[in-house]
Amino acid sequence: MNEGSKKRHNDCSIKCDKNNMQYLKKTFLILLLPLLAFTVAHKFYLSVTSIEYSNKDRALQITTRIFIDDMDKLLLERYDLKSDLATKDESSVANEYIEKYIKAKFAVEINGKNVAYNFLGKKYENDIMVSFLEIPKIDINSIITISVQNEVLMDIYEEQKNVVHLKLKGQKKSFVLIRENNKGMLNL
Repeated sequence: MNEGSKKRHNDCSIKCDKNNMQYLKKTFLILLLPLLAFTVAHKFYLSVTSIEYSNKDRALQITTRIFIDDMDKLLLERYDLKSDLATKDESSVANEYIEKYIKAKFAVEINGKNVAYNFLGKKYENDIMVSFLEIPKIDINSIITISVQNEVLMDIYEEQKNVVHLKLKGQKKSFVLIRENNKGMLNL
């Protein structure tokens, strides 16, 4: 190959590489954009509940974390309540409706018997509402089985998943509850 041919060959290689690179970039963008659009448009519907025993209080302490916007939507759809959670305009009856809803959708059984719990209140952490529940006067040694049924938000979000973490008597167990399987049990 003479010098002129080498130069044309190198120029062609550079142009071919640039063309290939542009083609690859366009192909990548074409493939990536729908995935990004799906990711941005799709939201995960998730709550996380933790249940632990407090020796000091002799009680089962329950914390439930739910996205604020999901609870806002639920209160509006189910009770026609514009709650404006975590804002200065939060409805004065929001706690009542949150308690009413949670008690309708969240149940705990100890040794096969449904047990009542108290709604202690809530707080906000960024975009999460943390609710505090408690089952008082529990003798931890009398617990043989504990089961949790959690249907929170499943009535408005088909894709809702409710994670439950149990930590009792040195044992830990976690469940991912869905509409079709909304109850988990721990044998102690």
